[in-house]
Amino acid sequence: MFNPSLHIQRHQFVVDFVMKDKPKKVADLGCSDCGLLRMLKFRREIDLLVGVDVNGAKLTKKKHGLAPLSTDYLQPSFNQLCVQLYQGSVTQKDVRLRGFDLVTCIEVIEHLPLDDLDPFSEVVFGYMAPQTVIISTPNSEFNPLFPRMSGFRNSDHKFEWTRAEFQSWALKTCGEYSFKVEFTGVGKAPPGREESVGFCSQIAVFHRLAGRDGHTSGDDASNRFPYTLLYSINYPSLHDNNIRQAALVSEVLYWAEKLKKEWLDKLAEKQEEESCAEDSVRAGREHEGIFWTSGDEQECRTLHRHVSVPLHQLWTRCPKLGELTANLSNLSQIIMENPQIKTNQEGSTVILCNPEEGNKHEDEELCSLMDSGYVDAKYTDELWETDA
Repeated sequence: MFNPSLHIQRHQFVVDFVMKDKPKKVADLGCSDCGLLRMLKFRREIDLLVGVDVNGAKLTKKKHGLAPLSTDYLQPSFNQLCVQLYQGSVTQKDVRLRGFDLVTCIEVIEHLPLDDLDPFSEVVFGYMAPQTVIISTPNSEFNPLFPRMSGFRNSDHKFEWTRAEFQSWALKTCGEYSFKVEFTGVGKAPPGREESVGFCSQIAVFHRLAGRDGHTSGDDASNRFPYTLLYSINYPSLHDNNIRQAALVSEVLYWAEKLKKEWLDKLAEKQEEESCAEDSVRAGREHEGIFWTSGDEQECRTLHRHVSVPLHQLWTRCPKLGELTANLSNLSQIIMENPQIKTNQEGSTVILCNPEEGNKHEDEELCSLMDSGYVDAKYTDELWETDA
């Protein structure tokens, strides 16, 4: 009846809320197969993402879908995302779930015995006391629109509320625990039936009132740890010094190769435009003497198998380098200490091989170049400067 499917619409509702409200700590109670968590792990706003479910076997089976992807290591972000999975009940108080920005319960409460609703409210609204709670549950008024359906939508449901019953419970909860609530839903009814039956899944968004901490009195629960931690993973973050330096080295190597190619292309274009026959002969020697410098021509021809890229040009062309390190001096110090990058003695240029040139004495030539003062000359080539 729905496209996209109803469970995707419910999850997307939460994702849209996260994009708008930008909570840092999010917990999904009754996370089941971790479908919502797999969507939320891509939201850079979140620092801590927690799932809780009574079915520990299912969590163990699905936890691998929450692991970082290869791109998370290749392109780490600045946020420090931690994902955790706990086996536990929504009627249990665990101190580790206190103080979250957002708690979600998507199609969960209808699986609880009616006697557990009060303990559930006390735990979620009174004890956990998050800034926002999103709860969805089936709307029984929509059920007659399902063909050949009788009873509840799921055999494990203990009840299914009408809109009036759900709103009555939600408003009562707000009065007890200092929240306010907004009602909406997903899964639209057919045209002309919206008012009479409402949404297929009804949703209540609870916001804690300002100045109210929501904690129930007499709760000294600093030693409450009934949940079992089944999975915990910290995503790679640029706040980690080793990861940040690895990302910085990767950026330097990528941009150095990119700028080398751009410069060689411009050099080739210039050589094609030269009208002087003597210059044309010199320019046709397979790009010999390739340096961004005003050095001696003979030396240029001798040391022609490497390209030196000015570090200040990398800093100018790659904005991310400024995010990864404080200044050009720090960048120079870091790359000089990294064996993956070849630089001159002063660390002012990155030295790259020209793969189009073969040389059995390449290592000796590179060492000579790095030790010489040649690449410390000023970079005045007009081809480079016009692109700065």
